[in-house]
Amino acid sequence: MVLFGDDGLVHRLAAELSGVYGEQVTLVVPPARDGRRRPAAATGRAAALLGRVTGAVGRGANGGGVNGGGAHGGGPNGTPAAGSVRVLEAAEPDDAALAEAGIERAAALALVYDDDETNIHAALRARRLNPRLRLVIRLYNRRLGQYLEELLDQAALVGDADASTTVLSDADTAAPALVAAAVAGTSKVIEAGGLLLRAAERPAPGPGGSTAPAGCTLALLSDGDGPDLLPGEQEARQAVTRGRIVLETVRYPGAVRPSTSRLAAARSLPLGSFFSRRLRWALAGLAAAVLGLAVASWLVVEESSAQHAVYLSLLDLFAINDPAKEESLGRKVLQLLSGLVGLLLLPLLLAAALEGLGTFRSASALRRPPRGLSGHVVLLGLGKVGARVLTRLRELGIPVVCVERDPQARGIALARSLRVPTVIGDVTEEGVLEAAKIGDSRTLLALTSSDTTNLEAALYARAVKPDVRVVMRLYEDRFARAVYRTLRDSHPQALTRSRSVSSLAAPAFAGAMVGRTILGAIPVERRVLLIAALEAEGHPELEGRTATEASVPGEWRVLALEPYGDGRRADGAEPRPVPVWDLPAGYVLGAGDRVVVAATRQGLADLLGRRSRPRTDAR
Repeated sequence: MVLFGDDGLVHRLAAELSGVYGEQVTLVVPPARDGRRRPAAATGRAAALLGRVTGAVGRGANGGGVNGGGAHGGGPNGTPAAGSVRVLEAAEPDDAALAEAGIERAAALALVYDDDETNIHAALRARRLNPRLRLVIRLYNRRLGQYLEELLDQAALVGDADASTTVLSDADTAAPALVAAAVAGTSKVIEAGGLLLRAAERPAPGPGGSTAPAGCTLALLSDGDGPDLLPGEQEARQAVTRGRIVLETVRYPGAVRPSTSRLAAARSLPLGSFFSRRLRWALAGLAAAVLGLAVASWLVVEESSAQHAVYLSLLDLFAINDPAKEESLGRKVLQLLSGLVGLLLLPLLLAAALEGLGTFRSASALRRPPRGLSGHVVLLGLGKVGARVLTRLRELGIPVVCVERDPQARGIALARSLRVPTVIGDVTEEGVLEAAKIGDSRTLLALTSSDTTNLEAALYARAVKPDVRVVMRLYEDRFARAVYRTLRDSHPQALTRSRSVSSLAAPAFAGAMVGRTILGAIPVERRVLLIAALEAEGHPELEGRTATEASVPGEWRVLALEPYGDGRRADGAEPRPVPVWDLPAGYVLGAGDRVVVAATRQGLADLLGRRSRPRTDAR
């Protein structure tokens, strides 16, 4: 497995492939910009799993070549041993860097640079050098990613099923989990291939209370030592004092088509946003005066129809009618009154034009938080992740106020198009969070790229409103654990959550690299449960066993059976057009069955046979 990247995701991915799946990994990172040697791995969990890497990586004589760092436990001919990591340095993923990383012999390549253009250029080069290569590409632009998948799949070796191309976005992968952590009552939802799963957090029922069915409990929340993932049936029933994560199945809600009638379209027009209340009342009064003059003209002028009376009144109003010298006294008076009303109409029309122009000009500007706003989400940071989270929040109809330091950030245009109130300023400066009405908010989502900035914003928000719900983006695990415990002890009644974008996205990237489809990831505190779809055939832990026998507490659990791909199982069983969630007790998994499993990282690796670690037989 070859990895190219320049941020924390590449280190998390290397840790996932090496420590969980036991793969031989070649990690290629840019050289240190300040002239110092770059550490072989990132901090936190990545450092622990990549601790087997020894030696420092060097630079080529010209600074642009590739140099390898030593790897503990190297195999013959200089190849790394199973589960080892070899670290190289390269300024960019050019042909020389790809060749030095051994792209011709690699099974898979992950390109996870933060720049889409760099990943695209490297993917085109890699596909030309190795048509059999499995490609996993990190792209923020989803539409471009679809086109790129088709292009690279066409360039792959014909007939080679493993030479696939998968385009993923770490922001898209992490956004649902961040939104779920921030919004009360909104649980984690995983949707793929006709499956809709919802992971809900339930509080501890307490002694004597009713508990959720053991088969639905995916995790027992922390009681001080960390959460217990996929507990056994007896353990789940006895843990009556601990909260839990429960997996529920939900159906697709019926689609409601928007009304296409002209009346509904007219009602949806935001006429009130074009003219102020005072101007609307002035125009209404003027229209009433014109109508009164028309009625008076109809009554005064003999042998005049209603249409002719309105026509005469408008001519008098705009001062384009002949003087009524030979007309009756009443007609002369009405003409003078119409002229006076016409003089009043001119400034009103000018005011309406100027106000409408100002409305259109302000439509392209960022909105300020309106008065009386409360119960909203304050979103800090409108980068790649923040923009995706903002989209999800608005899809759910949740009021949001954004705070961003850079007026040219990626999500500023999105906030402007969605008409979301946005405050431009540094969140560490006094008055910025107050401008976002943090005191009246419901949740603070701190998603900037700086851990210290997110922590500072969370502490300031807690000082203003102690019970505000806080969700922080933190990378380093030990730092996040210390922050969580301190905030929990200081504010036991408030909800505090921390999430790492790279940690949430790494399982999906790793699953794509080993050729497996992961439907989604469910965060449980700082750990992750994976939902994957697997063929029972070829897996001795699944094939020939019932769902109960095939499940191993603490490692994996069989949740459901997917529909048959061809409508009938290989042994002639009846067609199954929809997923089966309530599996019969005696149903034995066989060839042709595709199951949905919930597993830990290590459990999924064991189930796929990616690691040789001995364990107790599933039976």
